[in-house]
Amino acid sequence: MSGTWQTRPMDFVRPVQTLIPGAQGRILAVLAETSAELNLRSIARLSGVSLAHTSRVMPVLVALGVVERREAPPSALFRFVPDNVASRAITALTRARQAVLVEMGSAVNHLECQPTSVVVFGSLASGKADSKSDIDVVVVRPRSIDEDDVTWRQDVETWRARVGRLAGNRVEMIEIAEEEVPRSLAGGQPLWADIAREGVLVFGTPLADLRERRSA
Repeated sequence: MSGTWQTRPMDFVRPVQTLIPGAQGRILAVLAETSAELNLRSIARLSGVSLAHTSRVMPVLVALGVVERREAPPSALFRFVPDNVASRAITALTRARQAVLVEMGSAVNHLECQPTSVVVFGSLASGKADSKSDIDVVVVRPRSIDEDDVTWRQDVETWRARVGRLAGNRVEMIEIAEEEVPRSLAGGQPLWADIAREGVLVFGTPLADLRERRSA
């Protein structure tokens, strides 16, 4: 019997809490984002976990070695231990968005037909992508490649599938010919205005440079 593999969409706003649910994940997310020492009340307030629950969770995290405690009467102070091997994985989770953007660009290097540009826009570009968000991408097709080129079509779909597996989120792609970029950017449409303003280049030539190129 065969079936379809399914992946869970990633929440790039709360990546630690997504993979470490409950109070521990919320507290670890707070501690991993700061190098400062925090007392129990600050940790509880920032994580949204009750003070009583926070006081129960912190000894567990200290025992695991991912958090260290220092007595500072009348209270105790806690901080994340970034050198701990488990802490490194948590730190990597906090950087999931940046890691995906880098790997999206790196994946293009393995294609036979490489686009002129790949630009991420929308919620992932702005840092607001959660588990319900799509990954929105502009892929610029080079002048030398026809829209119906078989290798190009296969490579684009291979890359799209790779990104989908990488993040778990659905990939929505706008493909545009290189020669059409200047007209689209100058057209005044809100979508292209947003792309020009907030888009993140992950591969190739910046759209602003393509805007200056005259159509052949």
